[in-house]
Amino acid sequence: MKRTVELGFFLALALILSYVEALIPFSFGIPGIKLGLPNLIVVLLLCRNHSGDGSLGRHDIQAALGVNILRIVLSGFLFSNLYTIWYALSGALLSFAAMLIGRRMRCFSVVGVSVLGGVFHNIGQILVAMAVVETIYVGYYVPFLIAAGTVTGAALGIVAMELIPYLKRHEADRERRQ
Repeated sequence: MKRTVELGFFLALALILSYVEALIPFSFGIPGIKLGLPNLIVVLLLCRNHSGDGSLGRHDIQAALGVNILRIVLSGFLFSNLYTIWYALSGALLSFAAMLIGRRMRCFSVVGVSVLGGVFHNIGQILVAMAVVETIYVGYYVPFLIAAGTVTGAALGIVAMELIPYLKRHEADRERRQ
């Protein structure tokens, strides 16, 4: 029951961040560049138990993936459309796989895992865009999207790194009260 409440809280935070991101007029003239604020929640769920051994429980993986997918579907229906959901899901699944691999490799910090997420989210979306418009010329955006994913991923990773100690302290307090 407590885990369900916790995951509901993280999902609500991710939806709020999706809404905030939808309100921010952030554009550099290149389609697809966003801040990726909701990805902060996925990074926190994957890395909050960050230790040098790279251990990550099955429940942590399921929680991060579940919150990510539910957030995309719900925010897509609330704030955008079906096409946005498909683009976001493609980016999110590739991003999640990259972050999970990076997390398990033990050589990436929280910031590194977040950068992987930002870069691979953009790559996933560009691959879908190539399929939808049936041309590889959309691939010309890749260097710009990789740069944007690196910058936004690093920024979100730094925020996550700062928040993780508070999450750990909260979890320790909760365990002491039980």
